[in-house]
Amino acid sequence: MTARDEPIEDAQRDLRPVQIDCGFPGGNIVVEESRGDTIRLHQDLRDTEQDWFYWCFRVRGAEGKTLHFEFTRSRALSDRGPAISLDEGATWRWLGADSRHENTFAYSFPQDAPEVRLSYGMPYQESNWRRFVNSLAGNPYLSLHSLCTTPKQRPVEFVLLGCPDAEPLHQVAITCRHHCCEMMASYALEGLIQWVATDSDPDARWLRERVQFIIVPFVDLDGVEDGDQGKNRRPHDHGRDYEGASIFAATAALRTLLPQWGAGRLHVALDLHCPWIAGPHNEAIYLVGAAEDRIEQEQRRFSQCVEFARQGPLPFRQQDFLPFGSAWNIASNYAGKSFPAWLAEWPEIRLATAIEIPYATAHAVEVNPASARLFGADLGRGLATYLRSQTPK
Repeated sequence: MTARDEPIEDAQRDLRPVQIDCGFPGGNIVVEESRGDTIRLHQDLRDTEQDWFYWCFRVRGAEGKTLHFEFTRSRALSDRGPAISLDEGATWRWLGADSRHENTFAYSFPQDAPEVRLSYGMPYQESNWRRFVNSLAGNPYLSLHSLCTTPKQRPVEFVLLGCPDAEPLHQVAITCRHHCCEMMASYALEGLIQWVATDSDPDARWLRERVQFIIVPFVDLDGVEDGDQGKNRRPHDHGRDYEGASIFAATAALRTLLPQWGAGRLHVALDLHCPWIAGPHNEAIYLVGAAEDRIEQEQRRFSQCVEFARQGPLPFRQQDFLPFGSAWNIASNYAGKSFPAWLAEWPEIRLATAIEIPYATAHAVEVNPASARLFGADLGRGLATYLRSQTPK
């Protein structure tokens, strides 16, 4: 190629249309209009009852261009702007507050980036989970099992962690992705599992030798892979499917499995979530207060344990606890029964709680895969402290 040829090739590249699509696991976008360097678009709500904010799309053919993206529905960006990946979703970073103005953002695409993915958060798909559990292959404390099959024929897994050859002192149930868009909770779950299964810390060793965990990484697996919102799904979502006859395969299977597996020793249930994307009660890690006084007392005790055990970068403060009857945590927001509310009715349950992990910011500290995983380890430390205090000497 001669120097004379290069401008011709550059000009041909500039004439190629920019392609925006969501044809990959977790993809979600509706493009309304593309005019010049401005793209108007919104999140696909599908069967969601109200506005929500999940979106994830890829851009191809935009090398060297600066594009402006304008969201036309409700707020779709955190204060850190969108998350961006240059390696087909393998790694992500926040584009930054400077990229965002209200519900719009701009991005200058590198010359050497034929595909760029953008999202309101940092997606965690089944492929992420598969890489993670494969990294723990051969660990004697961890085994994979089948919970059920989804309507779209995807296998829903659960993990048994700890006490492979001994009777546990306690059993703990942990669920994630009842609302499929709440991906940052999955990174925290990874961190907790990694710490319990492998860390040399005496508390981690005590948990894997004396406590057995049952863990469901994707309650709404079809929603995760299809790129649904999941929250407020019609007629109700997975997180409100624990009353009457369950309409989802995974929740129905859990309601059958847990009473058999627990056998009177299921003492703790943790349900990992993410809140809204910004604003009060959404930029802190907190426990969602239960309506039952005995459960709320244990939630507050557990909050103390996590705060005192914390070593990672993400702040956790007892004072961020959200009591029942406060802010959004009111009876009218619970059309149907949640996983923690269902388990709180069991006489052997001591602690049943949802934990909200922000998408982007926790008390001004950046939430990302690394910091969320470290919070998962903190959650494990707090759980060890809590359960040790519940164990007869």
